Amino acid sequence: MLTDHTADQDQRFTAAFSILSDAISNHAFPGASVAVLEHGNLIALRCFGRFTYEPHSPALSPTTIFDLASVSKVVATTTAAAILYEGGKLKLDDCVADLAPRFGTNDIRRYDVTIRHLLTHTSGLPAYVRLFEHAVTRTQLIEAAYATPLETDPGIRTEYSDIGFIILGDILENIAGEPLDRFCCREIFQPLGLAQTRFNPPPDWRQNIVPTRDDRTFRHKIIQGEVNDENAWVMGGVAGHAGVFSTATEVAEFAYCWLRGGSPILKPDTIAEFTAQQPGTTRALGWDRPTPPSSSGKNFSPQSFGHLGYTGTSLWVDPTRSLAVIFLTNRTWPDANNQAIKQIRPRFHDAVIEALTSS
Repeated sequence: MLTDHTADQDQRFTAAFSILSDAISNHAFPGASVAVLEHGNLIALRCFGRFTYEPHSPALSPTTIFDLASVSKVVATTTAAAILYEGGKLKLDDCVADLAPRFGTNDIRRYDVTIRHLLTHTSGLPAYVRLFEHAVTRTQLIEAAYATPLETDPGIRTEYSDIGFIILGDILENIAGEPLDRFCCREIFQPLGLAQTRFNPPPDWRQNIVPTRDDRTFRHKIIQGEVNDENAWVMGGVAGHAGVFSTATEVAEFAYCWLRGGSPILKPDTIAEFTAQQPGTTRALGWDRPTPPSSSGKNFSPQSFGHLGYTGTSLWVDPTRSLAVIFLTNRTWPDANNQAIKQIRPRFHDAVIEALTSS
């Protein structure tokens, strides 16, 4: 478990925290929760703003829960793949069509797509398809994902793909013999003591979860306590690409697991394998890396790894500094139109590193 050393550390991050306060004042996002981990110590844990822009809206606290969106790809799916890989149940160069024959079609290129391609987003599948517009059940949406045509030959280019991770999540469920949420709860969240991290949070958590959107076009309601992503929602809230909810503190605990060599859920060799840059791409297995211009800013080392989420979440880990920075917001409130977080993320991360190197 992390050691809490936040009591007398906040002054070091005055400049970094001012960036977030100003961003909230400018309506870049209603609220933010931040955790900074260094050498196994939680050296900063701060919350800013409110659930929404309304003055009567609840203020954020360290226990406030966020929809992690695509950060789920590493907190759940990538880690589940690493566990199955380490246990000998999954090979990185297994052919997807061998594991899931429905992926194969008359396009012969599909028989060259591997698990490694899915993890590195080099499968040739498109970035995103609004499958929820036609699929109304989990089964229908997964079938539609499997049937999505390739846009390029596998291994040719990196195209970040939700579709690839929907397929990967389904394959992992078939290998594990159980739903992804159940596997992740038993094999990842419980061993790490993550009591507020899960897919499909129960109704009594709702009042402690920030809303992500006032959806007036699809679900016609405020989205709070259920997954923001429409494809994941049609899948019942459990998907390879999105669906996990958590707090900044618990995402920091997850990051600490990867920083300390994977204990107690993975071995150091597996951590090294999954965080190394893969041939033909700038990405690692499941993880992004800080290729300029990066949301991590300019000061994270080349060995760093991280991930972003559409709702305004991010996790960046720098093993050379034994550092992790967790930055959670609900920037999609109320309608996801504000893109200011793209400039705020690198400025904030730069300010955090500058505070650490100047002290």
